Amino acid sequence: SLPPFTDWPAHLVGAVHARPFLAHGGHEFDGRVISELDPDELKRHAAAIAAAGIRSVAISSVFSPINDEFEQLAQEILAAELGPDVAFSLSSEIGRIGLLERENATIINAALRELADGIVDGLSASVAASGIEAPLFLSQNDGTLMDVEYARRYPVATFASGPTNSMRGAAVLSGFDTCAVVDVGGTTSDVGVLTGGFPREATGEVAVAGIRTNFRMPDVLSIGIGGGSRIREDGAVVGPDSVGYRLTEEGLVFGGDTLTATDVAVRGGRGAIGDVSRVAGVPTEVAERALGVIAERVADIVERMRTSSAPLPVVAVGGGSVLLPEELPGLSTVHRPEHYSVANAIGAAIAQVSGEVDKVYAISDGKRASVVDEARQEAVDRAVAAGADPSSVAIVDFDEVPIPYLPGNATRIRAKAVGDLALGALVR
Repeated sequence: SLPPFTDWPAHLVGAVHARPFLAHGGHEFDGRVISELDPDELKRHAAAIAAAGIRSVAISSVFSPINDEFEQLAQEILAAELGPDVAFSLSSEIGRIGLLERENATIINAALRELADGIVDGLSASVAASGIEAPLFLSQNDGTLMDVEYARRYPVATFASGPTNSMRGAAVLSGFDTCAVVDVGGTTSDVGVLTGGFPREATGEVAVAGIRTNFRMPDVLSIGIGGGSRIREDGAVVGPDSVGYRLTEEGLVFGGDTLTATDVAVRGGRGAIGDVSRVAGVPTEVAERALGVIAERVADIVERMRTSSAPLPVVAVGGGSVLLPEELPGLSTVHRPEHYSVANAIGAAIAQVSGEVDKVYAISDGKRASVVDEARQEAVDRAVAAGADPSSVAIVDFDEVPIPYLPGNATRIRAKAVGDLALGALVR
């Protein structure tokens, strides 16, 4: 067997300062026990963990998304030995089927627990200091919200939540439930696809900083083109380096001396930003060439996100979307809805919460309907537990995929339920 961190980049292995422990226990895909848990063994590991000063523990067991009994028991035993100051991350609550990728996702989550605590505490203190008396929610990467305690426990759920906010906002502003969304910021452009009003999820494994994982992530591609991208070689090269947040200091239209994508957009008549007169000296052909490069590269990314030849509307949002033309090469008209620059905030303010089930079931003859109903109801229950108004919850995504080579009609079922945040209950 391969030990943890086998395929991790060396610099990240050193950064997490992790120490792996191996213990007995585990289940087959159908929930049958492979080997029993050994409480004494876990207590010995707990002593070593305490001696090492470890404050966050990741627990991963084979096929735990099917049967999480041993992960839960292991957490109980270790917590009793280590006390309340040690945080735990369980792979059954974070990743999906696929031991190594799920293990990696859980380790990343565990490594971020203290950082998440610090960020949540800081945000909560800032909100309180501002005199705002309201519950605090954070956006997560499926386009819905989570409360601060959930964010503390599952910081990986925030990965790529920025683009998904913009995508959800784009759906509201444009009226399109299914479309490609291009979110142009100061440094990058993020391209994703909305299906039924929600961001399409990545299938299979997802690489995070070079680490293979399989937790939920949106299917988003990014390129180094944004409002602050540097323009070189007479407009033939755009980015990927950017002046970023220093755009208002270094961009030509703001009195700086760096030619940026925003400058060529202003020169090309795409918007009146800053002092237009300061880019009068930029040759028209340079601006046109740079804007052409931007359009072609964004169009290429949108084309890569297509899964069929059916028409796919393109919606542009974000403050940097003025870089895009009215029509992308080889694609349809670019829709730039009213209030496009604040689509991200609108997406976060939709105030919906979700519940999801992703498990492998052994479906016996004549039992498919009851298993499907069970999975759908569990997703609904999880959404309600997350704060959704029960009367508003609906199943928005459902997948059922038979798994070959496994006995017992093994089928992976994924159900996702979404509902409106029960704000009235929070106020009371």
